[in-house]
Amino acid sequence: MSAATGAYQKRFRDLAGLYADEAAFSAMRENWNDTVVYEVSEFRPNERSGDLIFGTTRMLPGKVGDEYFVTRGHIHRQSDRPEIYYGQKGSGLMLLESPEGEVRIVAIDARTVCYVPPYWIHRSVNIGGEELVMLFCYPADSGQDYDCIAKAGGMRVRIVDDGEGGWKQVDNSSWRKRDAATIAALYGLEKKEKSA
Repeated sequence: MSAATGAYQKRFRDLAGLYADEAAFSAMRENWNDTVVYEVSEFRPNERSGDLIFGTTRMLPGKVGDEYFVTRGHIHRQSDRPEIYYGQKGSGLMLLESPEGEVRIVAIDARTVCYVPPYWIHRSVNIGGEELVMLFCYPADSGQDYDCIAKAGGMRVRIVDDGEGGWKQVDNSSWRKRDAATIAALYGLEKKEKSA
């Protein structure tokens, strides 16, 4: 993006703890440690309600063990804010999880649109053999909360190679169901009760 107001990169070493096969991750660090696995460029006019942030995500293909490369993932800090992704290149998935743990998986290929509804945690997965490139757009006052995934032990499912040229979802044995208070907080209900 030529007019980007912000950008960040996630190197392989920054993704420690995201993958099930820690031994495979450690073995890959020697060659992959400083490699940028994904990068985000964005245009953020401001952070006021009513405006939009838009940008691009570029993500390398690859796997740790049999698990495809993923982004850290997040829910919006203002969790009632949606997001749109538009696939520009490559083949990927949007892994979606509700606060209660319901899972949805949406394919993202070139010239496809993925809608992430309000209140859904989301993470991008590159299941192809080339770079995954997506355009994104979301309300300027959304913010991001990355800790909701870490506190639950990751997302409920992982996306792995099925051994037949495709992918499959498998349960994440580290995932922990969120308690009622955490779910209420993710829906913003505690804020509404305090202001009532």
